[in-house]
Amino acid sequence: MKKLFLAAILLLALTGCDNKKGAFFESVPSQNNLPTAVSKFLKIIKEKHLMHFATIDHAAIAKKAGMDLRPETVVLFGNPKMGTKLMECNPSMGLDLPLRMLFTTDYEGKTTISYTNPEYWTLKHNIKDKNCLGIIRNMHIMLQELSKAAAKK
Repeated sequence: MKKLFLAAILLLALTGCDNKKGAFFESVPSQNNLPTAVSKFLKIIKEKHLMHFATIDHAAIAKKAGMDLRPETVVLFGNPKMGTKLMECNPSMGLDLPLRMLFTTDYEGKTTISYTNPEYWTLKHNIKDKNCLGIIRNMHIMLQELSKAAAKK
């Protein structure tokens, strides 16, 4: 029984990390370079009355450590009222909030905007409350819309 359980966990770990429909991670190719995409995203979240918590420039931090990293920036943002409701469903939600949007540039100079699919949280944090499931569904839709809007010229 123990071996079967370990095999099931290994299978879930190996199959849950791809980027197909229903995966934990979603990405949108951007028509903008990274600084423009980040700037546009910050403007959009302000217009949507979302709170901007921080912007982390991983490439700049790597440079200070004497290392090179392609442009990579994370923006932390969200709606504290919705986040609080989710943390009331399960305090472990605090590990994934505030929301994060990742902006990366590959070797060809193409920028991608990525985020964790919030529906993954229902599994990770064992969310079963109907109100919280509705918030998570709405967050997923919002993240899709925000990333697509920031990706457009």
